[in-house]
Amino acid sequence: MAGRVTRFAPSPTGPLHLGHAFAALTAAERGDRFLLRIEDIDTARCKPIWETAIYEDLRWLGLAWPEPVMRQSQRREAYAKALTLLENLGLTYACNCTRGDILAALSAPQEGAIGPDGPIYPGTCRGRQGAGAVRLDMAKAMARLGEIGFTETGPAAGAYAFDATNLCETVGDIVLARRDIGSSYHLAVVVDDAAQGITEVTRGADLFEATKIHVVLQGLLGLPTPKYHHHRLIRDDQGKRLAKRDDARAVSKYRAEGASPADIRRLIGL
Repeated sequence: MAGRVTRFAPSPTGPLHLGHAFAALTAAERGDRFLLRIEDIDTARCKPIWETAIYEDLRWLGLAWPEPVMRQSQRREAYAKALTLLENLGLTYACNCTRGDILAALSAPQEGAIGPDGPIYPGTCRGRQGAGAVRLDMAKAMARLGEIGFTETGPAAGAYAFDATNLCETVGDIVLARRDIGSSYHLAVVVDDAAQGITEVTRGADLFEATKIHVVLQGLLGLPTPKYHHHRLIRDDQGKRLAKRDDARAVSKYRAEGASPADIRRLIGL
């Protein structure tokens, strides 16, 4: 399997919108081999009707991909294996804090920093064993890794490096597995990208900061770090980023109104 391998990995929780179209087309155009992955591990929110709609919209846009499609809901064993490896390294701990607990702890004047995963966890349960959500002890992880980095090929192209101080202050102890799901987005996406041999992760600029987390996990799990291409976001007339709840911008709505794939490309600046 030679050349650049890219992917588009939507969650079937709503209709594809123009932002998704831009992401999928950008990934396909940057890869010699384009893969589709369905991120459906959150079964409470993911619906078969939306998965079917994803396939229909992408095919209408002219995209094709190898079958069968990788689906996160069928890969829980792979995520559990990765989590066990991190636990055996002594890099995780159990956390029973509720969202309210975390927000209360962060109300202190010196706390409250926001990272790529939301408010940076204050370490209330650090060192705890037992049941609960599983968190990564970032300080221990970085002591094991030292400096890490990745190559960016998007608009902010360059080489980026991060050390323990940066990761602890700007990311913190992120959740690796939720109680109700058994994995987090961060753990699953890293394991899946490696399994699919992705050489360049193409995604929106809103996930740029999350790349720090993914490079940490790649290093700890002994997985390769691909190149990253964080592209611009598609926004509405008020500059607001499109989201799945914005049905007015759904690809299916444009299709129903008689738009062509070429019309969609023009709308998103391709």
